[in-house]
Amino acid sequence: MNSKPKILRILNRFNVGGPVQNVTLLTKFLEDEYETLLIGGKSEANEESSLYVLEKYNVKPLLIEELQRSINPFQDLKAYWRVRKIIREFKPDIVHTHASKAGAIGRLAAKHEGVQIIVHTFHGHVFHSYFGKIKSNIFQIIERYLASFSDAIIAISDKLNKELSVDYKIAEPSKIRTIPLGFDLDLFTSDLDVKRKNYRTKWKVKEDEILVGIVGRLVPVKNHALLIDAAKIIQAKTTKKVRYILVGDGESRAEIEAKIKENQFTYTYKTAGNGKEDFILTSWEQNTPEVYAGVDIVCLSSFNEGTPVSLIEAQAAGKPIVSTRVGGIENVVLENKSALLTEIDVNEYAEALLKLIEDEDFRKAMQGAGREFSLSKFHYNRLAADFKKLYKELLISAKAL
Repeated sequence: MNSKPKILRILNRFNVGGPVQNVTLLTKFLEDEYETLLIGGKSEANEESSLYVLEKYNVKPLLIEELQRSINPFQDLKAYWRVRKIIREFKPDIVHTHASKAGAIGRLAAKHEGVQIIVHTFHGHVFHSYFGKIKSNIFQIIERYLASFSDAIIAISDKLNKELSVDYKIAEPSKIRTIPLGFDLDLFTSDLDVKRKNYRTKWKVKEDEILVGIVGRLVPVKNHALLIDAAKIIQAKTTKKVRYILVGDGESRAEIEAKIKENQFTYTYKTAGNGKEDFILTSWEQNTPEVYAGVDIVCLSSFNEGTPVSLIEAQAAGKPIVSTRVGGIENVVLENKSALLTEIDVNEYAEALLKLIEDEDFRKAMQGAGREFSLSKFHYNRLAADFKKLYKELLISAKAL
């Protein structure tokens, strides 16, 4: 009896976000056909660990202390040699890396150990809105080299595919495949009334208050300032009771708090406060199905995005969305049906959000519009089927050489 093909799956670190869910679900739901070893670094001090996601599916990763987010030549070299040792011991047929740091270290190690098939998934990129022009150009050169010996490059949206193949010329179009992320979305569709009541009670939000939320890391690229400035414009134009909830944490929290105070809003952090604060900063929350049930409108204000998990989950929960039109967002939502998209312009953004706040009928009409779309396009069953097909093609091709 032939043994299963082996996959070594490598992720930067197990912090909260879409990539962790992606690698967990692939490891779990391909286990009948592939033996997978999942490795990655730990979350950093200002991040929430997402190991609870893996525990839920009984996926046991190998934690690599040397794999860290920031560039550190000494630690990165140690991580490279550690991964090479793991490859020699595990003897994978496929090495599949996810995100930039794991992609660089993992693909170099795989190449130098003679691994037959090398695959890399871009969960976004850092070619704009993160660094200056010189540093961004250096990253592009590095990624082109890594792509030159990769057998397949995975883009998680059509727009990202175009950016990798046409705009930044990272690899030939024939080498890049679009495979959207997949998630376990069933929890976002059930017991919504109960979850809504629980969440709003927890954070002292009244039923007649419109709760606008952003779910994501508090980091510069997420551009929370846009929402805060838009809230100031909205405050002058509406008589509705509107409150805002920011779910997540990170290095920008102090700046966000300062921006809230600058706009003469009140806020509370990690507590429900007196139930009257304009902004609630919850820090990290694990029960995201309750979060989406509890809010009325989901926002995203980023400068750049790959495939934002928050918008996929929001649609599964039947929530209307306001977002900047960046990255792969156009491939994630149904514009003007489940989401209003704007440029990175505070007046345009405020106008779109105000439209949803003021018009309850319009808000209700958008509720549920993206649910079927989200469940069909971003469910883990589709994700697993897509990768089974890809891996089979690559294995057959490798044997034919």
